[in-house]
Amino acid sequence: MTDFKVDLTNCDREPIHIPGRIQAHGFLVAVNSAGTICYISENVAYFLSVDARQLLNKDLPYLESVLLHDEVPGFLNQILNLGRHAKSFDNLNPYLINTDNGQYNLILSKSGEYYLLEFEPATGAAELDIQKIIGKSVTEMLAGKQLKYLLDNAALQIKNLIGYDRIMIYKFLEDGHGHVIAEVKNDDLEPFLGLHYPATDIPKQARELYKLNLTRIITDVNAEASPILTLAPDNQTPKPLDLTWSSLRAVSPIHIQYLKNMGVASSFSISLMHQDELWGLIACHNYTPRFINFKAREASKLVGQIISSALEFKQVEETSTKTDNFKTAYEALNDLLRKSDNIVDAVTSHSTTLLQIVDATGAAIVFENQITTLGQTPDTEELEQLLEWLKNHMEDRVYYTNNLPIVYFPAKTYSNIASGLLACTLSKEMGELMLWFKPEQVSTVKWAGNPEKPVEVDDNGFANLSPRKSFDVWTETVRYTSQRWQREEIAYVLRLREEMVYAINRQANEIRILNEKLKQAYEELDTFSFTVSHDLRTPLSTIKNYSELLLEVNTSLDDDARKILSKIIGGADRLNFLIKEVLNYSRIGRLEISHTRIDMGSLIHDLESELVVALKPENLQLTIGPTPDLYGDPTMLRQVFANLLNNAIKYSSRSKPSIVQVMGSETSAQITYTISDNGIGIDLNYYNRIFDLFKRMDNVRDYEGTGVGLAIVKRIIEKHNGRIWVESELGKGTTFYVAFNKYE
Repeated sequence: MTDFKVDLTNCDREPIHIPGRIQAHGFLVAVNSAGTICYISENVAYFLSVDARQLLNKDLPYLESVLLHDEVPGFLNQILNLGRHAKSFDNLNPYLINTDNGQYNLILSKSGEYYLLEFEPATGAAELDIQKIIGKSVTEMLAGKQLKYLLDNAALQIKNLIGYDRIMIYKFLEDGHGHVIAEVKNDDLEPFLGLHYPATDIPKQARELYKLNLTRIITDVNAEASPILTLAPDNQTPKPLDLTWSSLRAVSPIHIQYLKNMGVASSFSISLMHQDELWGLIACHNYTPRFINFKAREASKLVGQIISSALEFKQVEETSTKTDNFKTAYEALNDLLRKSDNIVDAVTSHSTTLLQIVDATGAAIVFENQITTLGQTPDTEELEQLLEWLKNHMEDRVYYTNNLPIVYFPAKTYSNIASGLLACTLSKEMGELMLWFKPEQVSTVKWAGNPEKPVEVDDNGFANLSPRKSFDVWTETVRYTSQRWQREEIAYVLRLREEMVYAINRQANEIRILNEKLKQAYEELDTFSFTVSHDLRTPLSTIKNYSELLLEVNTSLDDDARKILSKIIGGADRLNFLIKEVLNYSRIGRLEISHTRIDMGSLIHDLESELVVALKPENLQLTIGPTPDLYGDPTMLRQVFANLLNNAIKYSSRSKPSIVQVMGSETSAQITYTISDNGIGIDLNYYNRIFDLFKRMDNVRDYEGTGVGLAIVKRIIEKHNGRIWVESELGKGTTFYVAFNKYE
């Protein structure tokens, strides 16, 4: 096998899934689909008193003869066939085998084109009545309502189950480093509870394996790993055997040295998962070699899976409480904004204010050149300087950080009240926005040794990794950092922004800074209208007139020629009418709308027919629900629904199937339509940009489009005194809401 030297440049790429060796407490055989032994661990001689090379290229019956006991001939092939048929070996593992040298647990798994047969001792240090104690363990763990109680109890139950000297529950934080949040240990051991471990202690590829194999045992760090033997064609390097799913897989030399430096002789870990990601580990250490058999490990894995489920439930429960509070505050502010003519008063002068929409201790709103503050905030001069900085650094509608003094140095003087900042624009042109602040949380982080990755320089001057030798507590003070802003907080801020912008647009001063821009735009629109009218209508009239003249004076034309001329005249008339409609629409911004009752059922079904013909979607499932009639301009509202339906079908076209739904609902005051799909979705940070002219998301670059359609849709809906908003999740789909006032 090819050696792989670990250094600073490739630590995260060490091929730990193909180490070419296994741990010494068991032996391994790998066969191909024909049952021929292609790989075998060298230490088989220790267990079966036969040279491993004698078994290479032999079939399974030969291996059965070596096992030397009264097993039914062909039983290994029978077990493999059962696993193949079931497409899993989970229900077969472990298979107890009696040999002249003792009992072994046979553990089977698939590895590419090969099948792994791993033989481990059937007995171990944890010889317990698993069935009897597992129920009690689970009951004990789930008895408490608090997450901390669950984790403390889980560590205790695991220790009772497998008997290791130290059991730690180790949580991965956002930057990848670990934190010991629960511990049960023998009385003579020093505590590790509360210590932090650098992310480099468990590199990326190891974490990926922890997500696949939920348990991992290292029986004896001082035992020499056994090489895996194979036969390769002449002059070719043998292909390494993938041990991703192996129980016996050997351990990285770096990790072995790491454990030795800690004084650990044996370790066992259980993965804790949350939403398909590695949340943490139950890390078990023993200071003498210790083997626990497959059944004890599976029982521990079951406990880990139960903890993972409980984690997910309890974390969702804790998060939902905060989310409910944000939702209640948002609904209260929304109601106040609809009733009040004073925007600032609505969100600052009642029992519910801007402060309740997020978990913050201070807030400010900048509106019409006035700064209004709530709670603990920087003073006016400091806020003005911060606003100037934001003006030059905010690229999107929302900006947030939990370490403001690190990115904006003047904030160090008021870090105790504003180490966290969440800013959301109301109007970039007017410099109007909302701000929220979180205070600094000075914390002392205790590391298990210096978190800087240690290196040693070899004779050639190259820096190579060396596992940390010192685990003495190393203290670091973290400043200028607040609690992180949660996704739910940002989402409700963006929703509140939409309501505030809607409230602002209802008021008479909504056109303040836009007046001059609108005048210029109308002048350009007039120029465009004249160009279209003059440059297109004149040649169209010429085409029509000459065609009519030919029909009238040329008596020699046959019927086919007359039909062609008639079609030319009809086409010219239709194109002339279309130009008229385009010109009328270009002026609609300055005209009052004459509301007409629109049969929405007919309109949407007509659009369905047109879009199916135009787009030719595959696997489309289009559902049309209730379609209450609307009052408005038929041409403009047709354009609105055509654009939204076109987008829904286009951006869900790669889903199998493509699901699009149109639903209308009505209350006493308004009619709301939803157009939803199961397409590519929209990033949260784009919510407030998708209606801007020529703005397109990064994930639609390979879809045809101009970035104009939704801007036109929004303009038309606002012209009808309606509203449009969106809810979406990347990779799951999008729902557009359009709401119109109800007319009697």
